Amino acid sequence: MSRADDIIAQLKKDFPDAHCELEHNDDFELLVAVILSAQCTDKRVNMVTKDLFARCNTPVGFATMDREELEGLIRSCGFYRSKAASIISASRDIVERFGGKVPHTMEELLTLRGVGRKTANVMMNVAFGMPAMAVDTHVFRTAHRLGLSDKPTPEGVEKDLVAQLSKENLEQAHHLLIFHGRYRCHARNPECDKCTLTDECLYIKEGRTDVR
Repeated sequence: MSRADDIIAQLKKDFPDAHCELEHNDDFELLVAVILSAQCTDKRVNMVTKDLFARCNTPVGFATMDREELEGLIRSCGFYRSKAASIISASRDIVERFGGKVPHTMEELLTLRGVGRKTANVMMNVAFGMPAMAVDTHVFRTAHRLGLSDKPTPEGVEKDLVAQLSKENLEQAHHLLIFHGRYRCHARNPECDKCTLTDECLYIKEGRTDVR
């Protein structure tokens, strides 16, 4: 096992219930929720999608929804104009190009408006059970603090993590690193006294307060 696998093994003990916290009932609802989650907390997204999905939760419904109406429904998620445009455009593509089904490949997902590598990797991992590594702010921060990557971009961190992790750990590693970052290794005031990985952490070992 690699050092990265050892770290993931410890995180499995620390967070045995690590999972995607965006509430959804199917692949399409997850896609909408992930688009809404850009620069927004999962908690806020879940508050919004509870009412949003009661109003509409299908590609056909969103493809034909008035943009201003959708903007009003998702306003509290921030960047609501661009997110509404992305959801409507992606929904139309799903209906017109993919038979009403969310595409199952990275290449096809990336053709949808509002879907970048992080969103596509979340879909591949959570919706389709593939060993993909989505790098959000939590994964980016914890990977740097734990010395698993020093790359300045999410894509670089993704490549480093994929190269170091065994296939059996890759699928769950995304959730474990998110839980570690969200509930313990905060950007500010991390709970180092509760952390089981202080021996691995550059934030502690080298006083790297720049690793945020």
